[in-house]
Amino acid sequence: MTPELGIIEGRFGRAWTWEDRAAVLGILAPAGYRFWHYGPKADAHLRRRWREPHPRAEAEAIARFADLCRPRGVRFGIALTPMDASHPFDADTRATLARRVAELAALGIDDLAILFDDLRGDLPGLASAQADIVHACEEHARGAQLYFCPTYYSDDTVLDRVFGARPADYLPDLGRRLDPSVRIYWTGEEVCAREIRPGHLQDVEERIGRPVCLWDNYPVNDGARMSQHLHLRAFTGRDAGNGAHLTGHAINPSIQPLLSCIPALTLPMSYARGAEYRYGAAFREAAESVAGPALGARLEADLLALQDAGLGRLPDAKKAALTEIYAAFDHPVAREVLGFLAGADTMTDEEVQTQ
Repeated sequence: MTPELGIIEGRFGRAWTWEDRAAVLGILAPAGYRFWHYGPKADAHLRRRWREPHPRAEAEAIARFADLCRPRGVRFGIALTPMDASHPFDADTRATLARRVAELAALGIDDLAILFDDLRGDLPGLASAQADIVHACEEHARGAQLYFCPTYYSDDTVLDRVFGARPADYLPDLGRRLDPSVRIYWTGEEVCAREIRPGHLQDVEERIGRPVCLWDNYPVNDGARMSQHLHLRAFTGRDAGNGAHLTGHAINPSIQPLLSCIPALTLPMSYARGAEYRYGAAFREAAESVAGPALGARLEADLLALQDAGLGRLPDAKKAALTEIYAAFDHPVAREVLGFLAGADTMTDEEVQTQ
């Protein structure tokens, strides 16, 4: 059973252009991707400056992309992070949130995701306050499907170390308070899960009182460490039986839009083929589809350098050799590799902390 597949633009770092998004949409919609949630951390009007409306040109670009999604059978949604709204969620904040959600709804959204990921969580009444915010947004979302990402969106203890100890019974409390129609994002046993199995998803479903929507942090490569690597390999560790425990499965793509499409194309293959799925063959099929036979084969030959070693462990001579190889290809995928090799997409911790 293949769940509804989607894209959650939820990473830090350089935002894609609207031309990038259109190209990715053109590749992934025919492969079965059915929703797109726009919420890059670089869009400050959805995060640190969420109280301010988008400038007119940006709002119009969002609306145009929403119009581009719909005839391709893809729902378009916006992911809003109302930072510092929950404590206190007072009358002024409630009014500002109502206005902001109405503005976003007017752009033509099918879904609205309210995100509280990567924010401080050791606050009193956290689940109650967040549920109140979600329900307040629902009143002004013009019938859009509501999604919600908790502050503790994984069992990974790194979240407790970074954002404070999670409140006791946080997930069950959310499950009781949130309207049953609200879909809840979850990344798995880890923030960047090595594998995701039905047993874990069933356990989370029991704790939260509903199946979750998977926020899969692959092939995302943001941050100082991961931006040193291209995540190109086909999906592994995603059991085909997961679909029975999910309302959807969304991938968080990488900094490089077209290169993201290679692993993205293998996810529907892994669900459809089940026990017959072969990740090596799936990679070759997807790479050839996106990059063509010659460039796809070249990417496979360089997986050890681009994905495993990464920029930090590549000698200058190897980088120069790879640069010469990919410069010979007149293809946008090759240009993404060249940008990566030149360090154009390498991030710092400061970028993550300030977005």
